[in-house]
Amino acid sequence: MRSDVVKKGATRCAHRSLFHANGFGVEELSRPLIGVCNSFNEIIPGHMHLKSITEAAKLGVAAAGGTPIEFPAIGVCDGIAMGHTGMKYSLASRELIADSIEAVAMASGFDALIKLFPVC
Repeated sequence: MRSDVVKKGATRCAHRSLFHANGFGVEELSRPLIGVCNSFNEIIPGHMHLKSITEAAKLGVAAAGGTPIEFPAIGVCDGIAMGHTGMKYSLASRELIADSIEAVAMASGFDALIKLFPVC
């Protein structure tokens, strides 16, 4: 598994201790680590439902034999950003979102990703 780079061997005991500090046990670390990224927030109407969808996705990952690990993504609402300086950030935020998800996924050694972030 790709995630072995953060959880297997004597040289990764410090990594495992950080996972254990977050509540992950030996059993959870023996499974594939699946990143579950969502952009739930209270700004974008189309993102308000993502908390419940994320919980369902995490249950599905666990039922399929993986260990879900949730992390956030930002979101900018095109509708709210319209007509003022905020418009400059709507398009640029897409690169920030993609880059930040890639950074977390690569740094964490996830075996797979589920991404939940609809466009407003």
